[in-house]
Amino acid sequence: MEPDHNSRPEGDNIDQLSEQDRTTMKTLNEDDTLTDPSVVLMVEMGKAEEGEGKSPRFGGLVQMIDTSLRSIQSASSALLHMTFAKVSEPGAPFAVTSKDLSELCSERTHQALARLLSKAALSLPEATAGDAEGLANNRLQIEALVKRIGVEDDDNDRRKFLAGDSPEALQRKHDMEMAAIALATVVLRSKPEEGITNEASDIEFRRTAFGSNAIAEKKLDSFLKLCWNAVQDFVLLMLIALGVVGILVETTIGLEPGEQCGHCWLEGAAILASVCIVVLVTAGIDYAKQFAFVRLTRSLNESNTKMVIRDGQQLSVTDDEIVVGDILSVNAHNLASIPADCVVLGPSMSGGLKMNESALTGESVLITKHPGDIVLSGTTAIQGSAKMVVIAVGKDSVAGKIQARVYESSDADGDGLDCDEDSPLFVKLEKIAKQIGIAGTFAAALSLAVNCIKGFAFGDEDPKTALIEYFVTAITVLAVAVPEGLPLAVTLALAYSSNKMMKEQNLVKHLDACETMGCATTICTDKTGTLTANKMTTRAIYTTKTDFSCNDPAVHLGEFVTQDPHSPSDETVLLIATLVSIDTMDESTVKFDGDNLVDSTGNPTEVALLMLVHQLGHNSQQIRDSTRGRSDKGELSEYLADGKQIAFSSARKMMSWAVPKQGGGYRIYCKGATEVLVARCTHELIHNDSGDASVEMNEESRQDIAKVAETYAKRGMRTLGLAYNDLPDGVDFDAKSETLLNSDGTEALSIETGLTFVALVGIEDPLRKEVPEAIEKCYNAGIDVRLVTGDSEMTAVSIAYQAGILKDFHFVDPNAEKIAHNLKPNVLMEGKKFRRKVYRIDDEGNKEFDQTAFDAIWPHLRVLARSSPDDKLTLAHGLNQSMLFTDKKLCRQLKREDDITIFPDRQVVAMTGDGTNDAPALKRADIGFAMGIAGTQIAKDAADIILLDDNFASIVTAAKWGRNVYASIQKFLQFQLTVNIAAVVTALVGSFAYAKSPLAAIQLLWVNLIMDSLASLALASEPPTEELLQRAPTNRSKSIIAERMWFNMLGQAFYQIAVVMFLLFAGPEVFGFDDGHLVESNNGLYPGYKKENSLHYSLIFNAFVWMQLFNEINSRNLNGEVNVFRGMERNPLFCGILLITAVLQVIMVEFGGLAMHVVDGGLDGKYWAISMAFGAGSLPVQQVINLVYKTIGEKSIGMWRERRRVDLSRRISTMHIDRH
Repeated sequence: MEPDHNSRPEGDNIDQLSEQDRTTMKTLNEDDTLTDPSVVLMVEMGKAEEGEGKSPRFGGLVQMIDTSLRSIQSASSALLHMTFAKVSEPGAPFAVTSKDLSELCSERTHQALARLLSKAALSLPEATAGDAEGLANNRLQIEALVKRIGVEDDDNDRRKFLAGDSPEALQRKHDMEMAAIALATVVLRSKPEEGITNEASDIEFRRTAFGSNAIAEKKLDSFLKLCWNAVQDFVLLMLIALGVVGILVETTIGLEPGEQCGHCWLEGAAILASVCIVVLVTAGIDYAKQFAFVRLTRSLNESNTKMVIRDGQQLSVTDDEIVVGDILSVNAHNLASIPADCVVLGPSMSGGLKMNESALTGESVLITKHPGDIVLSGTTAIQGSAKMVVIAVGKDSVAGKIQARVYESSDADGDGLDCDEDSPLFVKLEKIAKQIGIAGTFAAALSLAVNCIKGFAFGDEDPKTALIEYFVTAITVLAVAVPEGLPLAVTLALAYSSNKMMKEQNLVKHLDACETMGCATTICTDKTGTLTANKMTTRAIYTTKTDFSCNDPAVHLGEFVTQDPHSPSDETVLLIATLVSIDTMDESTVKFDGDNLVDSTGNPTEVALLMLVHQLGHNSQQIRDSTRGRSDKGELSEYLADGKQIAFSSARKMMSWAVPKQGGGYRIYCKGATEVLVARCTHELIHNDSGDASVEMNEESRQDIAKVAETYAKRGMRTLGLAYNDLPDGVDFDAKSETLLNSDGTEALSIETGLTFVALVGIEDPLRKEVPEAIEKCYNAGIDVRLVTGDSEMTAVSIAYQAGILKDFHFVDPNAEKIAHNLKPNVLMEGKKFRRKVYRIDDEGNKEFDQTAFDAIWPHLRVLARSSPDDKLTLAHGLNQSMLFTDKKLCRQLKREDDITIFPDRQVVAMTGDGTNDAPALKRADIGFAMGIAGTQIAKDAADIILLDDNFASIVTAAKWGRNVYASIQKFLQFQLTVNIAAVVTALVGSFAYAKSPLAAIQLLWVNLIMDSLASLALASEPPTEELLQRAPTNRSKSIIAERMWFNMLGQAFYQIAVVMFLLFAGPEVFGFDDGHLVESNNGLYPGYKKENSLHYSLIFNAFVWMQLFNEINSRNLNGEVNVFRGMERNPLFCGILLITAVLQVIMVEFGGLAMHVVDGGLDGKYWAISMAFGAGSLPVQQVINLVYKTIGEKSIGMWRERRRVDLSRRISTMHIDRH
């Protein structure tokens, strides 16, 4: 068992040191040549070397270090505390600023730390004679450190050498430990063992100097602001103007002398009431959604606590309370997320600290941290424990900078890639609203002009009275033209769909995000946690000379192996399970509920191996607990010391555990790097007819294993070898091999040689099983998928091909290996090369985005590997602004030569991500998806939609619902505009004929606001179908009203106008009632007659409404389907709303009276039958419209609209982007 080289003494009190250590420290203070604490290390080395034998490699120095490092660390640790004990007085300005510390976090190199210490040293007094313990001595120590750690290590071989266990490497590690303590003690005035003081004044002073770790929450919009935003809608502004003008006219100049107003204000008030309803509903939905998200965020923040050391005591504080100088105690057992940027303090603990930095870098490989290394906020401790000093908090930390960029872009450094714009849906709706407003204004002006000409040129009416009446009629025409129900209808449709999407694991933060996803043409996704599960998993194993590679992500490797006809014997399977269970750390555990993993802790690679044990049908915990020398439970726990653990080290690249055998001796189980383990094997397991047996390994077998390992690596997998050996009683566990060396050149342990090779395991961050099908659906829906990851090219290509992002035609030779070198040009690109190509240097030396260069790349690009956080941002911006589709010649060339189809409009970009580094790109994209479980808070804040189950397949659900929202709004517009066209024509004809509309404004308000809003909810409740994913996305610049919709609207409007005109002009004669314009005019029927609501106009109103009700059924279909009732039985909400609307219409006509401007007592049965008969006529009329459309043909109309769309798109200007 290896000696513990990394322990440190209890406490750091100098009185606890040995007399020899005291003498050493006294010598240091008396001798000017030993003022550098590192000299103590060399002195101790020299003393130890005098009594040790010479090593053949380093003259005995390494063996000396193994036997004396404990006392050396004790002396150096105490020396450091003594040397750096006297610091600046509390309250004095710090020697560095938050900006200095932030730059250290950004650069993260030893040289950056050296520069920071050098700056801090300049603020200390120069040394004077006899001053060996004051601030001047601190300056001497720091200057000496700076000279050593500030040396650049550009050579890769030298960096690897310094990472080993050579004397020079040990000296370097010792220097970095000293530098970390100097940073904490001298620069930040903290102590590794005691921390800062817990006094409120000191903590507040540090917050003032370095900032707070609590980044201000994204400012929420007040309810009044949301109401203000809602009222900016063009239609609502028109309605407000109509309502105000209507009330003023009706209550003032519209009254005849001596006439009482009564209910004259009702129509104008009803219009304003409709505006209030729309505004309150819209603002209320947005307000509730943002507070639901805030409550979730705050509950998470309150549960985020960390252990810090203050006044020598461990305290639990929230992340927001942490300040610069705090000493954090981080332990991997609780998977601690780092709340601020820190520097690791020494000495190193056994096994070291391993961090998962995938949230920032996208890399799923664990990173080992040593004293002096930077640990970034947002990363997670996976293995080991450590103390670290906080150096940057809040907006000065790396994660904080990204968060500030997401919350308040004005506080962050601009990059020229921000281009916020409204969603495609709202751009189109705004355009339609303005067109309707212009058309309505024209119709109103026409009505006023015609009536004035008729009344003044050809009539003898009183000019003042007539003008007021004409003006009121014109306002009515304008009110008819404006679709009052449209804003509320859109809000209801989006709100309904967003609630439905919530049930399907899509939390929609912004309502318009529902529809935007339906228009998406490109998804840029990262790998870790999005396409993959962010959990290392065994996917292949080579054992008994057979390769078991599982390519189906839905099948576990264990199941694949045991069901294979060439599967290893039960004895070999048990051997693999036992080897893994014993030769893994106690920290690595898995918990299952049946076959489902419910919890896991520890090293991800070991967790993957333990999961394989379960898949093979064994229980790893039971194997541990029943093995003598490994079990720490029950009766066997007293024999735990009989087991011998040889922990993993970078020098050996392997880990071993020896346990006693029942018959005597030991069995040692080993796992480690493939090339290291195979070199130590002399035998291997093979499969034959009589079972599995151990035979001598030859060179051919070694080459076979090497080829399999290379194949696994090309698939993006990490490989790990498994082996064992039986050892005799009395074996010397410390004996060295005379022939084999470790990776760093030191002698290997003899017990780890002569092994029997058991298996080679391939481990990867696996693809989610539902991802390939989801990506295939995206392609079928016309949505391109691009992978942007920080992983290597090899891993990225492997995952992209497995997921279906890369197809066979992307490779030069489809039949050859699917590796990076076989891909066609620009299909795969490294981030460094990508940035070099799409940015040019201007005359002033600044980087400038080159859209032309980007357009030459993106049609081919499918995988962006080794990407930086800004690459996603660049990709989203470049795709969004590309006008490549306007170059028809190039588009045809791409289709002909590379089978690449360019979407005929600007791209609508969706971005997925879970890490902090993804936040700016999520914000810049048209639609940003964040992972709800694995996603960081910053990513969630930046996103538009949160995937609650972290399932990429849920994006397909979002796309399907988005397209359904778009279709629902199209259906409603088809229904609404039919109403408006028919109503405007009716109002105009009525005003021309009788200077009065047969449809009162209050009646049209009822149709537009109440009935149409219910209609919007009914049409929005249509469930999405898979057919929606079989068509291309909708163009940005394409009108939301398709040519087929125009045919449907004009055809139905023509029928409705014909019915109304028949009733208006022929109705009195055919059905035997008085003309409505006479009944509703004073002196109309006879002198002295008082006007009242007419049966004539009431019948027209009722028939008009029933035509809308039946046309609502037609409006469920946009493409001329014959069976308009198809699917109605599967939508009870639609049927229910249709019934409710019909009942409300009956109530309004029968009991509305004066309020609804209908005849007192309502209509009798005959007129109800006439109204419903005319309404039902809309159904056969729709079939006639379908026939006419097919006869005329779609091509001529389609060609005209395409030319118009391209002309409009050419006028869209791209942004000029400067990056500084």
